[in-house]
Amino acid sequence: MTFTKDHLINSIHSRLDLPKRKSAEVLESVLELIKKRLENGEDVLISGFGRFCVRDKKSRKGRNPSTGEDLMLRSRRVITFKCSRKLKDKMNGKD
Repeated sequence: MTFTKDHLINSIHSRLDLPKRKSAEVLESVLELIKKRLENGEDVLISGFGRFCVRDKKSRKGRNPSTGEDLMLRSRRVITFKCSRKLKDKMNGKD
């Protein structure tokens, strides 16, 4: 099952005893802060969770899978995520 933004809002609502509207505002604010940092090319580290990293990819040769036609893929920025050691350990039952 996918954990959605609505699930996060409901979790904030129940854990912090905030109204749902306020819980949604808190979540939206946090997500907006993260998005702004990533847009500016900055990495975002959340201790105990992981790191969102902005990476630059160079242009490269590619192929259209449906036609087999060769083409050039332009350079672009991508976001990668690397989970923290703590999170990996918890996922694997280590404490």
